[in-house]
Amino acid sequence: MATTAGARANGSARETAGRRATTADQIKEYILANGLKPGDSLPTESELCELLGVSRSNVREAVRTLTTLNIVSVRHGHGTFVGDMSLDALVESLVFRGVLIPGDDLRALRDIVEVRQALDTAMAEQVATTMRGTYNKDLHDLVDEMVDLASRGQMFPAQDRAFHTSLLARIENELVGQLVGAFWDVHTAVMPSLGVAPSADMVQTAMAHGDMLRAAEEGDAEAFIASVGRHYEPIVRTLEGVRPQRTSATAGLEDQP
Repeated sequence: MATTAGARANGSARETAGRRATTADQIKEYILANGLKPGDSLPTESELCELLGVSRSNVREAVRTLTTLNIVSVRHGHGTFVGDMSLDALVESLVFRGVLIPGDDLRALRDIVEVRQALDTAMAEQVATTMRGTYNKDLHDLVDEMVDLASRGQMFPAQDRAFHTSLLARIENELVGQLVGAFWDVHTAVMPSLGVAPSADMVQTAMAHGDMLRAAEEGDAEAFIASVGRHYEPIVRTLEGVRPQRTSATAGLEDQP
């Protein structure tokens, strides 16, 4: 099977999206052809060289590239394995993009907030259908914690992230849950880098989570969408009225040519 997959990787994968396939493309094709899953082992370096018809330097460079994308992972002394396919690389790239874009119009952060809201809204029907008639104590507990913390003027980042990722985990779309978590991470990382303070109306944000949850459990997609809007209103108002003060780590970026 490995030989067949190797031939396929070395042959049919020669062209990828209109360009000549790289060794990294061939390794990805090998993974797909053999039906490998996260944690499964890959052939040794010498075996990959033979299977793909490439040099050791090509294989090593390809593995380094795929490692940065979490497509493969190298465990020294044990071998190379299929990675966990996390979105960490995406998060890092978007965070850097958010603080690198020059100017003070907060465009990057607004884009991130819009994507977060779009994801929550787009899944409204599925969330409402899946959660109709259920009671989710773990989510209600998170809402209570958020409201309590907000009423005392405290932030609630851990509870907020857990709520959004756990809510979307209920539907049969694993990627959406991962994207929600990834864009939450980007959002919370970019805000302090741009010198944007959290919204002053934390209570409204906290309570909106409860509205979202009740709407979902009642199977009311329209009410869920309206609650999502109330959830994001405070941060949208903040972004409309704030001129960012960049941190020392990013203050000099606007001066770059």
